[in-house]
Amino acid sequence: MTDSADARHAARHGNAEARAAVARLPETSPELLTFLAADPAAEVRQAVAGHAATPPAVARLLAADSDAAVRRELAKRIAALVPSFSTDPRGRKARLSAGTLALLVEDTATEVRAAIAAAVGEMPDAPRELILRLARDTAMLVAEPVIRHSPLLTEADLLGLVAEPPVPATRRAVALRAGLGETVTDAIAETADVPAVAALLANPSAAIREATLDRLVTGSEKRPIWQAALVRRHQLPARAARALGAIVTDHLLGVLAARSDLPADLTAALRKRVDARLAAKEPAEDAEAVLFAAARAGDRDLLLSKLAEAAGVTEARVEAALALRSGRAIAGLCHSAGWSAPLAAEVQVVLGGLSPPEVVHPTLEGSWALGEAELQWQAELLEGLPA
Repeated sequence: MTDSADARHAARHGNAEARAAVARLPETSPELLTFLAADPAAEVRQAVAGHAATPPAVARLLAADSDAAVRRELAKRIAALVPSFSTDPRGRKARLSAGTLALLVEDTATEVRAAIAAAVGEMPDAPRELILRLARDTAMLVAEPVIRHSPLLTEADLLGLVAEPPVPATRRAVALRAGLGETVTDAIAETADVPAVAALLANPSAAIREATLDRLVTGSEKRPIWQAALVRRHQLPARAARALGAIVTDHLLGVLAARSDLPADLTAALRKRVDARLAAKEPAEDAEAVLFAAARAGDRDLLLSKLAEAAGVTEARVEAALALRSGRAIAGLCHSAGWSAPLAAEVQVVLGGLSPPEVVHPTLEGSWALGEAELQWQAELLEGLPA
């Protein structure tokens, strides 16, 4: 591989943009890339880190670069080479590249480790030790792609992550994995970890024993987020649906009654219960009308207490959610409370102190602008806030 005179000149005398352009050229030689690896401009070193012809020894030096973007680019490239490590494990290139990857997987920058996880998360031939290390990372940006997708994680590995999660969110990542068997789902259910169980119930491919589902229905009485997932769960047994019908809030009872897969007599009973609840409400006592009036009056205390009560959480957790100053988070909390999208918009302003551009507004028809999955996910995230 021979560099052109123009490339050599640009590498030595050009500005940073020109030097980076040389480092990105496919035909640039390993010798010139080695020279550019010591460039003072991070954008040039980043281009060298991502180049396929950069010598393994040079890559090893770049693994200690002071710029995280350089190390991230290197991590992406080296991680993509993982399948080739096994073809010549004793070769110098493979050994140096594997050593570089070992350094990068311990990098203090989350973005660097996340680049590795994104590259190897679904590889069937990645080193098992690497996968286990990434799965136990405390940053979910790193761990989640591996936990959810790696074919190398065994049932025993998943049970270990559930029993001793590096961080609470680890269990939720396991719960979202496709094709979970009953042994793992039982283990998740036993933890009573609120966001993890909610994610498990929302996972259509997770196999959950009927007895386990019954226990979760009982436990959902004080956990509205579980109820929201249960009423929408694929193949909900009739016994669980009957039990849910006795405890869920009005808007979830309507969702349950609208299912098409329940026995006809149960559906009729649920719809009758919905009608009875609607008939029992006097127009003058419409709950949302009272809440809208409180919002217009700026009655923060009333809105706060009613939201906590309807969502089944403490006022401290509502305050913690409001402190995030996230319209989506407040909307998710209002949705789990069974409140409408227009009322949620008022709550974001009065309780959250958000400006109009920050508010998640309803659609023109008055429905939620966010999808059901997004609203549920936002509510799940709040479960980790102080209670």
